[in-house]
Amino acid sequence: MKHLDITVKGKVQGVFYRAATKAVADQLGIRGFVRNEPGGDVFIAAEGEPAMLEMFLDWCREGPQDAEVTAIESNEGELKNYRNFEVLKRGLFK
Repeated sequence: MKHLDITVKGKVQGVFYRAATKAVADQLGIRGFVRNEPGGDVFIAAEGEPAMLEMFLDWCREGPQDAEVTAIESNEGELKNYRNFEVLKRGLFK
């Protein structure tokens, strides 16, 4: 198991990026969360098997049909042992 903190930049809010991310994460067995950031980015905390995380990252670089991803930053982090994958609504920032 591995933990990744992923920041997706570009036109990624208002294009169903979070909902599509959850669908892909669920398919790949990825756990964690996705949320919109105040500056227009999308932040994803993802945990899973390394091979599944690679496929997930490949998808994040493209996103859903209407998204225009310009950059992606990914850093390994400490495992949090999430139980599932959630879409966090605005206002739940830590």
